[in-house]
Amino acid sequence: MEKIKMTTPLVEMDGDEMTRILWKMIKDELILPFVDLKTEYYDLGLPNRDATADQVTMDAALANKKYGVSVKCATITPNAQRVEEYKLHEMWKSPNGTIRAVLDGTVFRAPIMIDSIHPVVKNWKKPITIARHAYGDVYKCTEFRIPGAGKAELVFTGADGSQQRATVFDFEGAGVLQGQYNKDDSIRSFARSCFNYALDVKRDLWFGAKDTISKKYDHTFKDIFQETYDAEYKEKFEAAGITYFYSLIDDIVARVIRSEGGFVWACKNYDGDVMSDMVSTAFGSLAMMTSVLVSPDGKYEYEAAHGTVTRHYYKYLKGEKTSTNPMATIFAWSGAFKKRGELDNLPELVHFGEALEAASLQTLNEGIMTKDLCGLAEGITPTAVDSEGFIKAIRERLEAKLA
Repeated sequence: MEKIKMTTPLVEMDGDEMTRILWKMIKDELILPFVDLKTEYYDLGLPNRDATADQVTMDAALANKKYGVSVKCATITPNAQRVEEYKLHEMWKSPNGTIRAVLDGTVFRAPIMIDSIHPVVKNWKKPITIARHAYGDVYKCTEFRIPGAGKAELVFTGADGSQQRATVFDFEGAGVLQGQYNKDDSIRSFARSCFNYALDVKRDLWFGAKDTISKKYDHTFKDIFQETYDAEYKEKFEAAGITYFYSLIDDIVARVIRSEGGFVWACKNYDGDVMSDMVSTAFGSLAMMTSVLVSPDGKYEYEAAHGTVTRHYYKYLKGEKTSTNPMATIFAWSGAFKKRGELDNLPELVHFGEALEAASLQTLNEGIMTKDLCGLAEGITPTAVDSEGFIKAIRERLEAKLA
């Protein structure tokens, strides 16, 4: 068959360890035989980030801004142990954090559902997409360990020299102190990304914060979301037949558990970090979770929601077969193809992305699985295969769908 043509390259960001191995398998077996692949390639593997003083990450992020759609392999964010292991010049920052900052993006994560794996929450019938504001909060906070008695103050000195000052606490003994921040323009970008994504997938948007307790910080999130919705999105939501709903985070969590799913759940940074792990686990597996970073001006970065699967990589280096689940990485590629095809008016490329997803789901629904899913499957007797065998099984079904 003639290969499917592309007009605009995808920004391809290669990664680390076992996911890097899977990346090549997926390209060789599931993409290159069918697509005349055009990418602008960036090696975000930790050795190359170290060799380029992490400039390659910034270059990749700027390329994403230029071309609009990227696909990213999982990467390592090094800790002290990794610095020693890889003989790094320094402890480089998270590539995901750098890319999010450049794109001013919001991360949307949703489970990949199959017939034989049922959510732990029995009434969940449809995917729940977590939208995480990936800026500020506890991840950029300043912390003190308080050694003993004293007064902690919050002080803001304006550019004009004026000051605002408030006592946080009069410590009578040792303790701990934390200051965190956010910005109106980042919150507004978060809101727009969430509203745009909800319109794109035609699902209701829920948002919750603790505005009754945090009357300035959380209330600002609530106010900006409502202002942005009323001014820019209310008519669009009504025309699309979807709704925007705000409530206290306590109420939202209770409603999520009672719901059947099928909505986008906007979360502040820490809430999204925690709740995305809860939702992914309740649906079955983090390896079955898609992730897309969306900027308020419509730039997209698709990736797997999980890490580099280090334990499997060490087995691979010993020549052992691994049964690493490639589904989230496959869906990163398929999502990028669908979006690139949509933007470039290439229905064949959109169809390829859809066929790749359908072939992958068909393989799982027929009981051919990596080992991590076999213990979760109900109503079937699954066949455990290694990563290579699983990808080859998908290729057989993909060829049939594209014939």
